[in-house]
Amino acid sequence: MSDPVAPKLEPTVEAWPEGSFDASVLKPLWLDSDRRPEPRSPLAGDEDVDLLVVGGGFTGLWTALRAVEREPGQRVLLIEGDRLAEHATGRNGGFCEASITHGEENGRARWPDEYENLHRFGMRNLDEIEETVARYGIECGFTRAGSLHVATRPHEVDALDPGEPGFLDSDAVRALVDSPTYLAGRHVPDESALVDPARLAWGLAEAAEGLGARIAEHTRLLSLSGATGHVTAVTSGGTVRARKVVLATNAFPSPLRSLRLFTVPVFDYVLATEPLTDEQLAAIRWNPDFGVADSGNQFHYYRITPDRRILWGGYDAIYHYGRSARPEHYDRRETFEALARNFAATFPQLRGIRFTHRWSGLIDTSTRFCAFYGTAHRGRTAYATGFTGLGVGASRFAADVTLDLLSGRETERTGLEMVRKRPLPFPPEPLAWTGIQITRWSLARADRSGRRNLWLRVLDRLGLGFDS
Repeated sequence: MSDPVAPKLEPTVEAWPEGSFDASVLKPLWLDSDRRPEPRSPLAGDEDVDLLVVGGGFTGLWTALRAVEREPGQRVLLIEGDRLAEHATGRNGGFCEASITHGEENGRARWPDEYENLHRFGMRNLDEIEETVARYGIECGFTRAGSLHVATRPHEVDALDPGEPGFLDSDAVRALVDSPTYLAGRHVPDESALVDPARLAWGLAEAAEGLGARIAEHTRLLSLSGATGHVTAVTSGGTVRARKVVLATNAFPSPLRSLRLFTVPVFDYVLATEPLTDEQLAAIRWNPDFGVADSGNQFHYYRITPDRRILWGGYDAIYHYGRSARPEHYDRRETFEALARNFAATFPQLRGIRFTHRWSGLIDTSTRFCAFYGTAHRGRTAYATGFTGLGVGASRFAADVTLDLLSGRETERTGLEMVRKRPLPFPPEPLAWTGIQITRWSLARADRSGRRNLWLRVLDRLGLGFDS
């Protein structure tokens, strides 16, 4: 085993990162595609439906599809205020994880008595995603080769369980992906897949429509009320009377005011390189079938796309005062500069490569780091929100949970403590902004030192947190 020497996340060649993304377009790589379908027509008139789904991301699309699979013939309408997959669904890294608890450590800490059951649900959920992709012929580059977790600081090595099967020392991990920053690693072979998330979303939409669901884009929800025997949704295109409703608005303000303190919108930033040549791919020795994540609190996630680019994201998780999600927040030069510097340090052998795309997206962060669920309007409306960055896979599980909740029948899913209990809310401003900034500073300090300070230890004890 090589001696662990702490790498510096600074470029070894001074001039390389400067200006490396200046010619990039501010657009998600996944959405910059000639395969993107034309938008569906907006709603035009009043409707009566059995199920209204609000939101055209993964949670909403899976809900619409699962609804017509579970109960063929019911009238299902999905409305999206923008375009399908325009926001978090089309802006993530395309890592489809089995975990529905934001990883084993978080799941075991919060639900120790039911974690094994939650892990079983998560693995079955990923199996069913894979089966759905195959059954409907969704061409989304789905590959299930697991993920590689790497340590880039000495204090991160122990977290990868040296001595246990699957642990990789620095030589072994660099034989899989060659970076001078890697001190150790662990390859988890079966618990995640890579996808093109936008093409997965478009495929889910087509599958749902093929079974009778209807989708209306550019249709904004204006108000929601459930005082009578149905739920009334006033939209920009007409009024919808629905027997049941599922809310899949995630990082955007919920129409249920009682939920608005339970999540905060956090910006996550991503760069994508130009396509790699054969020589560049050989220089880093990377099998494109699996993705990589480092072990810091401020962590990077990265992968090779089907057209041989490196998608490089994470590190900064930016919260703006007042839960602001204004358009100007999507382009943050200081974060893209940090990403480019850290990329240069990780892969110095790719000196001179340019970034063609830069983008960001909103994450719906909750204090327990994973989705929570509930109902309103006397059980006629259900919701799932707070995925905290791992929604590509967990959104399908969430769809089944919300449909179970609307059925009124207790199921194995609705009996879970994770489903029955909500997390603690974030405080109102200015406490939310102040607490999040202190937490970000503390997490960065813990990355450098390997020690969690008093602030983080108190949050741990209270079950609170802030994470991307």
